[in-house]
Amino acid sequence: MPRLAVARFSHEGNSFSPVLTSLDEFAREWYRGQEAEAVYRGTATEGGGAVAFLDAHPEWQGSYLRMTGATPAGPVTREAYEAIVGEIVADLRDGAPNGERWDAVFLSLHGAMLVEGMDFADYETIRRVREAIGPDMPFGVSFDLHANLDPRIAGLVTAAAGFKEHPHIDMAETAERVLAMLDRAVKGEIRPVGHIAKLDAILPSINMRTAEGPMAELEAYARGLEFDPRILDATPFGGFSYGDTAVAGAGAMVFADGDADLARRAAESVVAEMRRRLDRFYIALPTAEEGIAEALRCDRHPVAVVDAGDNPLSGGIADTPEMLRALLAADPQVPVVFAFIADPGVVERCRAAGVGGAVDGVLGGRISPDFGDPVPFAGTVLRLTDGNFVNSGPMMHGLPNSLGPTAVIGVGNVSIVVTSVCGSANDPAFFALHGIDPAEVAVLCVKAKNHFRAAFTAICPVMIDIDAPGPAALEIPRFPFRRAPRTLYPLRGG
Repeated sequence: MPRLAVARFSHEGNSFSPVLTSLDEFAREWYRGQEAEAVYRGTATEGGGAVAFLDAHPEWQGSYLRMTGATPAGPVTREAYEAIVGEIVADLRDGAPNGERWDAVFLSLHGAMLVEGMDFADYETIRRVREAIGPDMPFGVSFDLHANLDPRIAGLVTAAAGFKEHPHIDMAETAERVLAMLDRAVKGEIRPVGHIAKLDAILPSINMRTAEGPMAELEAYARGLEFDPRILDATPFGGFSYGDTAVAGAGAMVFADGDADLARRAAESVVAEMRRRLDRFYIALPTAEEGIAEALRCDRHPVAVVDAGDNPLSGGIADTPEMLRALLAADPQVPVVFAFIADPGVVERCRAAGVGGAVDGVLGGRISPDFGDPVPFAGTVLRLTDGNFVNSGPMMHGLPNSLGPTAVIGVGNVSIVVTSVCGSANDPAFFALHGIDPAEVAVLCVKAKNHFRAAFTAICPVMIDIDAPGPAALEIPRFPFRRAPRTLYPLRGG
């Protein structure tokens, strides 16, 4: 019976976030062994894909090593990185249960990790795993669509694939795709060889949805390549806009069966198609004031106003004040929800006041003054929660979440959700936890980006993306890139 080791270490690093990612931040997804299997079973995650593969292939014996991921933020501390990678590598060196040798390894990464004092973090993780298991053991990796991939990775892994959907509703399928290639490689049916080609540009992710637009066309082109049975996987990578590394930027990865030149030509052809569409990725967005004014004029409800500049899943901090300032200044005469600000101190004060109690102070600008001054408020505590919920929408369906204790504060017609930690408001369960039915409000203001659309496109007939100051704001050249090559568009000449 072949033995499979499954591990996960996923993080998307924003070089311009003021918040480092410590080991504590990984505690919200921190599993191994039978607990990991139980938690991920049936979830729309890469862990869920691994469980599904092993269920469908009883001839494989699977072991879950460290499985962890953290909300995107600033670089991972070196201490956290060494602890997690060290544990995974030690387990791989120790071998399968009863001291037997592994027959294959599957690793779930993001592909845009940053680590304090380290260049090429994902490459280093893969290099260490390869060193631990030896040069010949089949080794597969899954990546996020927003990975900033180092071309050297293709020479270290047996097989790899990335998400094809944005929002990322195909995480489980991506894991199963990689595992299927590993299975065939172990059986000697295929001999995968890969190539990673890079685009000389950093793309803004706001216009990277795969339902329409240039990214949809690129995904269709890549699927067309796979009609050639020799092409095992073709993945376009939009890259992560806010990762300042020497391998920043978009690209493509292709694995072919025994034909390195075919993999290279196919990957380069995907990048050529990207280059043809380059200008279409760069769009303009309204300001917070303009977007909220447009939403309040709209006669189709609910309207979603989406602040991509502080999107927690792009490394946002749930602390930038501009959208809340514009919303309260507009003094809406219809019910509006603002989701969300992370401020544990305000939550504690709400808990002390109790439901129905008065609370005032400031919100936003707590972590950094770089994105605007705090916003004064005076309101009433409407709801208190423990912050725990399970995703019910299509993205990461079934995965537990914890925001720490939370509160809802009423200021006029605005209900403001305040959490203890930075998480995500992309799932209907987030709003259900807070007693909010999005279909019953006029305007839903959220710190989010494209992933919000996975669950809410059917609920909100109008969505208005805005650009406000934050760690993930739209204008890439405004950020102080230092490591990314200045030859990358739109940094050229900057």
